[in-house]
Amino acid sequence: MDQTQDKEFRIRIGISHGDINGISYEVILKTLQDQRLAENYTIILYGSSKVASYYRKLTEVNELNFNIIKKAEQAHPRRPNILNVVDEEIRIDMGNLTPVAGELAYKALEMAMDDLLKGNIDVLVTAPINKKNIQSEHFHFPGHTEYLADRCKADDSLMLMVTRSFRIGVVTGHIPLNQVAAALSAELIIRKIKLLNESLKQDFGIIKPRIALLALNPHAGDDGLIGDEDQRIIKPAIDEAFTNGILAFGPYPADGFFGTANFREFDAILAMYHDQGMIPFKLLSFDEGVNFTAGLPVVRTSPAHGTAFDIAGKNQANPNAFRHALFQGGDIFTNRVKYKELLSNALKSPNQAKENSTE
Repeated sequence: MDQTQDKEFRIRIGISHGDINGISYEVILKTLQDQRLAENYTIILYGSSKVASYYRKLTEVNELNFNIIKKAEQAHPRRPNILNVVDEEIRIDMGNLTPVAGELAYKALEMAMDDLLKGNIDVLVTAPINKKNIQSEHFHFPGHTEYLADRCKADDSLMLMVTRSFRIGVVTGHIPLNQVAAALSAELIIRKIKLLNESLKQDFGIIKPRIALLALNPHAGDDGLIGDEDQRIIKPAIDEAFTNGILAFGPYPADGFFGTANFREFDAILAMYHDQGMIPFKLLSFDEGVNFTAGLPVVRTSPAHGTAFDIAGKNQANPNAFRHALFQGGDIFTNRVKYKELLSNALKSPNQAKENSTE
């Protein structure tokens, strides 16, 4: 039986509270007012009830009450729960970078990830962190994506930005621009194409995905006049993927590709570097964009925006992206369950046919 169809089954979504001096609590609290959440999900916020109380007054979210728990197994199924990662009073310094905010962001993330790997929650939604103040002997990664891959001992992962209109991933992640060309290889691109193709099938329910790859150089290199990486590295990777049954196309010059809305013809796009993918994505989807880490054995999503220190504490933050991240996480988990059942049934069918033929 499909467990997502079981009336008693509820997807358990954990939220790591991110940086307490940014807009994390504001978008979390505003999102948790959505009554649809109580109908479908069990919510556990890894954070601080005292910080939450402070931001409740600030954002005037007065009707939201948390059930305080000491471990995920105690979560109330139909009320928002909070698991305190710290008990003492915390100094909140809105809009500013502080060491304590970094420490608490890491602690919440670590505790939530522990529960995710143990199976105590089904989905992790991460509120924005500041990549500088979270650095420590325990956290030495450029961002969530790399940390999660390390915790999962995943061979590879892909930062995939998702919205209702399109999806875009990046071959190289948080590295300096002057290192991108040297980091690219046909092998790396093929790995990312395969990972993206598999994610589109199992996480988004697309049977035969169409994937577009962006060129590295302007005009796709103009036949080597403006760089040879597109013909020497990217095109052979696309050809190999296509030979192996993956519908990969390109490389397309990025400006014309988005300028003519060609991106709407594909199920996903693979950019060569961070800003090549992030700039068009955030221009088109900033208020509802979701960051999903593809390729992991667990489900993790996040809003596509950062800590937004400039508007912290002003009650101006838009919760749409965080809301989309939460619902997207639930949808991906459901799709994975269904995909596994389809694979299981497909494996059983030949054996059943063989048994029937011998009767």
